[in-house]
Amino acid sequence: MEGARSVNTTGPNAIIRAYAGEPQNGLVPTDTNEQMGGRMIRSLFTGLYQYDADGKLQLANAQSVDTTDNKHFVVKLKPGWKFTDGTPVKASNYVRAWNFGAAVGNLQKQQDFFAAIDGFEDVSHKGTSTTEMRGLKVVDDNTFTIDLTEPNIDFKLSLGHTPFVPLPDVFFTEGKDKFGQNPIGNGQYKLKQWRHNVQVDMVRNDDYQGTKPKNGGLTFILYATLDAAYADLGSGNLDVMEILPPSALRSYKKSLGSRAMVKPTAQTQAFSIPEYLDHFKYDEEGRLRREAISMSVDRDLIVDKIFFGTRIPSVDFTARTIPGWDPNIPGNDTLKHNPDKAKQLWAQANAIRPWDGIFSIAYNTDGGHQTWVDAVCGQITNTLGIQAQGKPYATFKQIRTEVTARSLKSAARTGWQADYPSLLNFLGPQYISTGSSNDAVYSNPEFDAKVRAAEQAPDQTASNRLANEAQVILLHDLPVVPLWDYLAVGGRADGVNAELTWSGDPDYPNITKE
Repeated sequence: MEGARSVNTTGPNAIIRAYAGEPQNGLVPTDTNEQMGGRMIRSLFTGLYQYDADGKLQLANAQSVDTTDNKHFVVKLKPGWKFTDGTPVKASNYVRAWNFGAAVGNLQKQQDFFAAIDGFEDVSHKGTSTTEMRGLKVVDDNTFTIDLTEPNIDFKLSLGHTPFVPLPDVFFTEGKDKFGQNPIGNGQYKLKQWRHNVQVDMVRNDDYQGTKPKNGGLTFILYATLDAAYADLGSGNLDVMEILPPSALRSYKKSLGSRAMVKPTAQTQAFSIPEYLDHFKYDEEGRLRREAISMSVDRDLIVDKIFFGTRIPSVDFTARTIPGWDPNIPGNDTLKHNPDKAKQLWAQANAIRPWDGIFSIAYNTDGGHQTWVDAVCGQITNTLGIQAQGKPYATFKQIRTEVTARSLKSAARTGWQADYPSLLNFLGPQYISTGSSNDAVYSNPEFDAKVRAAEQAPDQTASNRLANEAQVILLHDLPVVPLWDYLAVGGRADGVNAELTWSGDPDYPNITKE
């Protein structure tokens, strides 16, 4: 990574050199739904709320967000907040940003997060000329109201997520493409420069109205491989990384010692099987094949031999660290290794229509995935007697581009890092018919209705119960094949004080370097 370095200062003005990869696209909050760009958006922008290191919701740019029914909300902003271009953060900056994210003509990847707001249907369908949701109203510079179509127990919790941040007036004058290359936010850091495929430099925003970072800035070094990042960590050229390459998992405890960071996090790994792939429609043949492939995978063996216990085999579609998680959802035997049953199911599918072709799983070589993908494909090959293989791409960005365009002609490795600590955050964006991250192009009206019922539940206990009932449907249909939850394992350099958060990211603002 020639040139991807920053000054190795210490103390309160230290620049923290952090692992990352090239974002999929420009740094526009409503258009960023992948991890590399997401960490940068969270550093540059602050919304009404933030999540602390343990995932607890805390007021940030909002002075208050009041509701009595989870349907009507009154938002009051803290006065005095500014964007880094010096312009004030006003209620209109939120309302305009959310309307932009929801409007169909803007093609924003995070559009579905606004679906609960009254009027979303009018702005989100093709051919509409309406661009403003009637559920958003500016009262004055520091006050706006939000009206939902139905009560939604998750909505307030979601307001710390990046699609809900404000955008400055300049965004609307210069356009998203130009803005995305040099974003102006209201967060703890401000962008200094983005050298594509090399590094992203940020400096502390000294005018920030909330809690200021304990360091002078962040340099996200954009690595092609995890092994290269880990080598830099060992040589002192990288300060922190939240994921280690498979090659390091056997020895990281000895190599890093007290510099290792280990924490259960709200992250999962799976591979999606798009509905449009031949033999994998959401019909009886496709369902049998999906179940057979899932039962061919020995998750325990891979976790033991490849990840050395740093993953936990999945038993559902969410993560163990999320409130309401249930290890005993009916139907989760589809996620357990059963080669004899897998062969039987595959034979039943072949009786409907004989198999032909190769089963491939796309993965990005810059994320340390080849070893486990090869192992999974080997197990599928050995169990089902078909040719299964990995399909390597140089970067996650390349896979995401094809997934978004629905042009990927294979299954694809997919991960989910929770946006906010809720079961519904895993289920809604990935699996409802209009979900912003519905990579499998899954559509089941019964599932959609169950998720909506969970959103409208009167209390959290009822919501969690309904969410897990929705998972019974997923366990039958298997739009994706869940593999494992993450036990996040990262590392820090000598003299660096850093911890991981509930979602698996380093707690960037609180990293210090002595």
